[in-house]
Amino acid sequence: MKKIMIIGIPGAGKSTLAKQLNKFLQIPVYHMDKIFWKSGWKQISRKELIAETQKIFKKETWIIDGNYSATMEMRMKEADPIIFLHYRTMTCLYGIIKRRITYHNKTRPDLGTGCREKLDWEFFNYVRTFNKKKTSYIYELLSAYTSKDILIFRNRKELTNFLRKIG
Repeated sequence: MKKIMIIGIPGAGKSTLAKQLNKFLQIPVYHMDKIFWKSGWKQISRKELIAETQKIFKKETWIIDGNYSATMEMRMKEADPIIFLHYRTMTCLYGIIKRRITYHNKTRPDLGTGCREKLDWEFFNYVRTFNKKKTSYIYELLSAYTSKDILIFRNRKELTNFLRKIG
């Protein structure tokens, strides 16, 4: 495991997993949210996001967490393994609410400077509908990479067992 991609439903714990893997493997972590969101929740362009992601690819090792369809397929080509946190919707809704409370009036370490934690209806609804609207697309992309290690975790217990093995 030298180039690790972590994807999944918001609130599943992608960034937390990236930090845990960094602790075990000593591989640098790159959060797509931190790359994409600049101060005050300003987005970079698709072109900039692709360029920044390609810079990471030049490094010998990396852990990249986040979805971002603009770079998802290119990250899948470069990564091995690909980790997909495909948790139940309620688990992830709980995760985003807990995160909102934990980081109230603060910026999470995995976000750009000046992006205070927020939870609006648009994001809540995105998480609420993610499994219905987005996961089939992710599985379709994953089906093209059968030669890679694809690790799909459906709950925190499965992930915890995996972490015990590598920790």
